[in-house]
Amino acid sequence: MISVFDLFKIGIGPSSSHTTGPMRAAHRFAATLAEADLLPRTARVTVTLLGSLAWTGKGHATDKAVILGLSGEAPETVDPDRADALVAAVAAARRLTLAGRHEIGFDPAADLVFDFETAAPRHPNTLELTAHDAAGTLLARERWCSVGGGFVLREDEPADLGAITDDVPHPFATMEELLRIGAATGLSIAAIVRANETALRPPEAVTAHIDLVIDVMMSAIERGLAAEGMLPGSLRVTRRARALRARLEADSSRNDLAPHEPMDWVSLFAMAVNEENAAGGRIVTAPTNGAAGVIPAVLRYYRDSCPGASRAGLHDFILTATAIGGLFKTNASISGAEVGCQGEVGVAASMAAAGLAAARGATNAQIENAAEIAMEHHLGMTCDPVGGLVQIPCIERNAFGAIKAISAASLAARGDGSHRVSLDQVIATMRQTGADMNTKYKETSLGGLAANFIEC
Repeated sequence: MISVFDLFKIGIGPSSSHTTGPMRAAHRFAATLAEADLLPRTARVTVTLLGSLAWTGKGHATDKAVILGLSGEAPETVDPDRADALVAAVAAARRLTLAGRHEIGFDPAADLVFDFETAAPRHPNTLELTAHDAAGTLLARERWCSVGGGFVLREDEPADLGAITDDVPHPFATMEELLRIGAATGLSIAAIVRANETALRPPEAVTAHIDLVIDVMMSAIERGLAAEGMLPGSLRVTRRARALRARLEADSSRNDLAPHEPMDWVSLFAMAVNEENAAGGRIVTAPTNGAAGVIPAVLRYYRDSCPGASRAGLHDFILTATAIGGLFKTNASISGAEVGCQGEVGVAASMAAAGLAAARGATNAQIENAAEIAMEHHLGMTCDPVGGLVQIPCIERNAFGAIKAISAASLAARGDGSHRVSLDQVIATMRQTGADMNTKYKETSLGGLAANFIEC
């Protein structure tokens, strides 16, 4: 399994794989130089972006993320309101304070290279960082892969990705194993995950992190609902959440409300978060930034609209979603550059469906059914961001992912949990579909909507 601390990370937009991951890799590279006492000798650092990081890095703020990481900023603690100013100051002065401690010359135009030619051998999201002394002697070289959801690993590292296999009472790697544990112990999926988490950390630390995740999600909704103006980037997309909220609130005073109005609010909540993400604001990777609006929208729906909603239910939601997201991460991928958007919005919808079902008292079998239904109807979804920006179709796509999640949870709750296709089979199908998918549909902006939309 993968921990709730790893799967739900606090960061900034617009992309977990193209912003959060590269920032974390650059931060770790600078920290490695400091630990090896190489900072005083370092005169120049160069960064080369390969694969999808090159093709869509500009629109996903990968260059900004690398500069922030090299400067000692981490995704969890960077101030989104001052990030742009810090990056602008580096570009203007052509100077960078490496690891926040040692000033070097750094010209983004020359030292940050978007390499569209060199193949990325292990993962399509790869960056190479090098450090040289004043004489040009190589001091350090590292290649990092940003493998989705803000997870990073060096190119030569094993892909354990923070998986927990030892020292927990209930290790599992498949849904079949998880269901078997539940049947043998009588525990819910949420209780199984909590037992594993608290075997590694104090219970209060687990509770505090879940509360933080929920609070940041709700804050992202509120910020997105309050903000207006234009999102950054060449598409000149106008924020819609605030205006949509005003219209929905005006409609709420009428006596002839449409039956689907609650779903309009769910769509609004998802769009509010993803507009905030597109603007580089503070969000939770859930399990990625591009899909960050699905789980908060469904969580808010549970909190505000479901009878009997409670804080305990919110916690069960997050813990159950962790189990489902971890299975996808372990056995397939949550990287749009590897498997398309089925691995981002599709996985988020599956996690949200399972979480909502759990919060509303579903059995483990019904929870598995909810997760399976939600992913089954995202299979084959491509990742084709127009202009390389996490805006079109990403913002609205999160709204539809949230609606699908609620429908999946509702369908599963009306059954007894028995179904023909298992979640493990759907996860395997998603992995195979991603492998078969043409590369241009996997976060390169070379196919799909990105290729057929003409910017004026």
